[in-house]
Amino acid sequence: MSKITINIDGREIQTQEGEYILNAARANDIFIPAICYLTRCSPTLACRLCLVEADGKQVYACNAKSKEGMSVVTSTENIIKERRAIMEVYDVNHPLQCGVCDQSGECELQNYTLEMGVDAQHYAVKDVDRSDIDWGHIHYNPGLCIVCERCVTACKDMIGDNSLKTVPRGADALEAEYKESMPKDAYAMWNKLNKSLIGLTSGEEMLDCTSCGECAAVCPVGALVDTHYIYTTNAWECKQIPATCGHCSAGCQISYDVKHTSIDNTDEKIYRVMNEWNYVSLCGAGRYGFDYQNRVEAKDAAAFKNAVEAFKKADTIKFTSTITNEEALVLQKLKEKFGYKLVNSEAKAFQTFLNDYSEISGTKLYGYDLEATHNANFVISVGTALKSDNPNARYALNNSMTVNKGAGLYFHPLKDPVVEGFGKSIMTMYHAPLQEEAVLYLILDLFADKEKLPSDIVSYLASFHSTKTVTVEEVIKEEVTEIVKVMKKNEETGEEEEVEEEKKKMVPKKISKEVEVDDNRLLEILGADDNFMEALEKNLAKKDTFALIAGPDLYTHPNSKNLARLLALIEKYSAFELTMIPTLTNSLGVALICELDDEAGSYTIGYNTKGDFTLSALGGGDLDMPAINQQEGTLTSINKRVNPTNAAVGYRGYELNDIANALGLNAELVIEYTKELPVEMGFRAEEFDNLPNHYDNDGTEHRGYLLENISTPASGDESVAAFSDEKMQGTLIYLANPVRQFTPFTYKTTNLDEVSGVYMSEEFLSGSDLNEGDSVRVKSSSGEIVANIVSDNKISGDIVVLPTFDSKLNSEALFSSYRFATASIEKV
Repeated sequence: MSKITINIDGREIQTQEGEYILNAARANDIFIPAICYLTRCSPTLACRLCLVEADGKQVYACNAKSKEGMSVVTSTENIIKERRAIMEVYDVNHPLQCGVCDQSGECELQNYTLEMGVDAQHYAVKDVDRSDIDWGHIHYNPGLCIVCERCVTACKDMIGDNSLKTVPRGADALEAEYKESMPKDAYAMWNKLNKSLIGLTSGEEMLDCTSCGECAAVCPVGALVDTHYIYTTNAWECKQIPATCGHCSAGCQISYDVKHTSIDNTDEKIYRVMNEWNYVSLCGAGRYGFDYQNRVEAKDAAAFKNAVEAFKKADTIKFTSTITNEEALVLQKLKEKFGYKLVNSEAKAFQTFLNDYSEISGTKLYGYDLEATHNANFVISVGTALKSDNPNARYALNNSMTVNKGAGLYFHPLKDPVVEGFGKSIMTMYHAPLQEEAVLYLILDLFADKEKLPSDIVSYLASFHSTKTVTVEEVIKEEVTEIVKVMKKNEETGEEEEVEEEKKKMVPKKISKEVEVDDNRLLEILGADDNFMEALEKNLAKKDTFALIAGPDLYTHPNSKNLARLLALIEKYSAFELTMIPTLTNSLGVALICELDDEAGSYTIGYNTKGDFTLSALGGGDLDMPAINQQEGTLTSINKRVNPTNAAVGYRGYELNDIANALGLNAELVIEYTKELPVEMGFRAEEFDNLPNHYDNDGTEHRGYLLENISTPASGDESVAAFSDEKMQGTLIYLANPVRQFTPFTYKTTNLDEVSGVYMSEEFLSGSDLNEGDSVRVKSSSGEIVANIVSDNKISGDIVVLPTFDSKLNSEALFSSYRFATASIEKV
């Protein structure tokens, strides 16, 4: 889109052609009131407060698009009258419980009532019963609801759950005189408000969704509230601590609402997590999984002394990626000083994958981020169980489908009803495990520029094509359309004889002939439907921006090197903008900072994982450590951004930095290492306290800084290996977590209630003699576990999912490295 100039209230501003007037105004700090509109969503015209005059005509700023030279006036005498009347209507029968309402103090209804100067009420209507409703993790108060539909819009356009809708309220109709006496927009809005409430699309009594809580976050009043938060505190009593979510690699911006625990207990407590919902959406783990701090009352000097001695004895430090960049740098410095082996298997796999990718790409990092996915109108996802590996990647895909009217391809062995629910424009292909190479070859075949692609790869792709002669029956499209019309007429009128005569006249000619058609064996290998190419061609119509999401299934694949090279080729020779999903919280940061080893030595220090001597923020180790929500530092996100995070609550014990100092390093605070993060890997020599953490009104992100994508010498060898059509035989198991769980830290929190066990789809259970709750033994060639069955309606098909969030379950013991394996499952 091209840049244009428009005039708002006498001020000339630059914006994109076709941008909504409201967004253009917000981006330039011009105030236009709006309650229903969300920046990243489609407009609903529910509140009508954004009425403006554009080129002399009244329009709604959330829905009217900017044009070159347009003149906009945000406030006229009639507009002021309309807005004030709308606010009066919103206040009709609205309960006056501001003193205890959970939204009071940050309520948009309060703010706009004051802004519009509503100090009298000219309207009245009989009220209806509006009793509170418990929807599980969300509490709905219809009495406070103004039916702005932000919750419905967020659920549909941002999240993709489509769990909420407007339903009839059952109120009496407005008196007829109001239609004549009231301003037009105020009456239309009131008529809709009087008729409607928010309800569940499922028709059930409880929400059955991925439990992200975004509906409560965007609610401008106190109608939707997180159940755990109701009546626990007043918003204005809490201090908001800006931070970065520590659960997955999305690196979402969050703020902790914190105050003292009680009158008797002055220890600070996290009451809830908030987000800048116009610019970022949270998953349920980020919103509800906040109380995972490690409570330590005092420093244990004896345990600390033992830790120092253990470090002097050890030859290996084994750790997870749920650490800050600064802690990773401390570990690297200790390695350089004492020669420790640093073992982190998932970060090592990602590090190796990036290095293999770099041989062709010539850069250390993939080229794009989730913003590219948000902005694309055709997206492919491969190698990731998207909704649980990185929920924000899922949101970006859904946002592309809904707001950009995009389309997409989702490749994965595990069937996902949530992704299927994105709509008709998302095509899902559930291929067999180990066929990820075939997927990437198919993408190259369909989308790469064959004139630029190396000739040996072109030849290899051509080997999958052949022509075959088939007999087809070609039906004339126009005559089929007429038959459909006749059939509809038949159903409506019942004039069967007349219809039958017409149908006989219109039976199409069947042209039988032999034709040569292209037979693509890649499609056969992947199990594509016969109409795949036809559907793809339809979905690709008018698509001009392309994004590719690649995920953790690829990093531990037996042929990961070839997959990394294929991704680089796709990025280099097609229009796809590539983003890779780092596996855990800070896998990307760890992969860039630490020189990682494959094997441990004889004596291991474990950091948040078991070792001969264990440092743990989860409790139960030999020396306690602080959790992410008790630390200052930075985390490196999927978007290649180094984001600052702050301590939400205090910590009274020892930290890794204390051990490092005892071993000869020297930093009073661990954040002194922020400026020492390796610039040769793309970091900047920035002081922690100088890192920003906010968004502009136009959505521009000012959080930390972007990594520089350092150039690396490309090998010049762009060859790739052939792949075999290998199949895994037996019952398939997959190493992945359910929605809202990521690590033992999320499992520790009190508001995430997913139980641990062996996850099976309802479809799988119905076809077996197993039932939810049964104890089963799952045995693979690598190991075995015994656990209870959990029925999960967020998956389908016959692949069994084993989670990693419960360390006691030890699911990893069943897998070699690749996330898929085969196993026997028997009832105990």
